[in-house]
Amino acid sequence: MSHLAPPIVAAGQDIENASFLYIDSHIGPHAHYTAEQWSLVRRLIHTSGDFEFNGLTRFHPQAMAAGRDAFARGCPLVVDVNMIQAGVTSRRLQPLGVRIHQFNADAEVIRLATEERTTRTVQAMRLAWRRGLLDHGVVAIGNAPTALLELIRLVQEEGVRPALIIGVPVGFISAVESKDLLMTLEEPPWISTYGTKGGSTLAVAALHAVMDLALGKRG
Repeated sequence: MSHLAPPIVAAGQDIENASFLYIDSHIGPHAHYTAEQWSLVRRLIHTSGDFEFNGLTRFHPQAMAAGRDAFARGCPLVVDVNMIQAGVTSRRLQPLGVRIHQFNADAEVIRLATEERTTRTVQAMRLAWRRGLLDHGVVAIGNAPTALLELIRLVQEEGVRPALIIGVPVGFISAVESKDLLMTLEEPPWISTYGTKGGSTLAVAALHAVMDLALGKRG
C-alpha cells in the first residue's frame, strides 16, 4: 500500500499575503480610502469574506493616526467581550506594551447590572471609566450595542475622551442606531461600519490593522 505525501501548506503569513493580493486585484476602485484606511478595510474583507466592507466602512478623519499613536505609547485597550480579548494576538500586544481589559465577569459589574436592570456591558464601560481606562485609551466594541451607546453617553455627558473608538457591533436591535450615533461625533475619533454587519472578529481585524501601524512607527 502506497502512502501519499501530505499536502504542502504555505506558511500562514504567505496565505494572508496572497489573500490580500487577491482582494486588491478583485476589489476595484477604493479611492475614497487613504492607504492606511485601506489596510484596515482590506483586513475586514479578509476576515469576513465580504467585499461590501469596501464602502460600508467609515472613518473619522483622524482615526488611523490617533489609534496608531495611542498604541505606540502603550495605551490601555478596553473591549466589550471575551472574543475580542481572545482574538487580539500577543505578538502585537506585547511589543507595544498594551494591556487589554474586559470586565463583564467582574463581581461589581454583575451586581450593578442586576440592581439597575442594565446589561453587564453597560456596567463594564462604567467600571472602565471609573478605573481611568477610557481617557486616552482605545475602546473596541464588536458585539454589544448597549456598550457603545453607554460609551457615547459617557463621551457626551461626562467628557470622556478615548483616543479611538472602534464601534462595529453586529445585529438588528440597536446595532445600526448605535453606530449611526457614533458616526455623528466630531470627537473622539472613531471607526465604524454602516448597517447590521459587524462583529467581534471584525473588531479584532480592525485592531490588528491599527496595531500594525503602531508597530511600524515604533520599529
